[in-house]
Amino acid sequence: MHPAAPDYKHVKGVRAVATLELTKGIAVALAGLGVFTMRHRDIWGVTESFLEFFHVNPYHHYVGIFINLVYRISDIHLWKIALMAAIYVTLRFVEAYGLWRLRAWAEWFAIASGSIYVPFEVDDLLKRPDWFRLLIVVINVGIVFYMMLLRLEAAKKRLAARCAAKSDAALE
Repeated sequence: MHPAAPDYKHVKGVRAVATLELTKGIAVALAGLGVFTMRHRDIWGVTESFLEFFHVNPYHHYVGIFINLVYRISDIHLWKIALMAAIYVTLRFVEAYGLWRLRAWAEWFAIASGSIYVPFEVDDLLKRPDWFRLLIVVINVGIVFYMMLLRLEAAKKRLAARCAAKSDAALE
């Protein structure tokens, strides 16, 4: 097998990660579109309708935080949120495409993008521990280590192929 050829025994694992990244991208794209459609609207009225629809107590602490956040949002903030969502979605889709196609650059990209979030996720877990945050940290760390394992295996294959080529050249 050529040393640069992808390792097909890991196809299911890599494609599972690609599917997860695609799902994250779709979720943020939908949320971003939802935020983007709020521009030039009465955000306060939409917020009141949302709270009434879900029968939420407006005096609850977290609802108060949500209401204060909505009160401070302007059209400029909505554009910024939509732009950040578009950048994030583009990165997730590029990563998912590369992983699905078993590209080495996508594995490196997954290592880098996953590693960036780990300290923030761990900090969040330490501040507010719960099972969901723990699950997020475990999945993200698992993906980073899995991609590192794939890159190390590929490096070993390249080294073995180089050594074999040198020994073949020495025999001739």
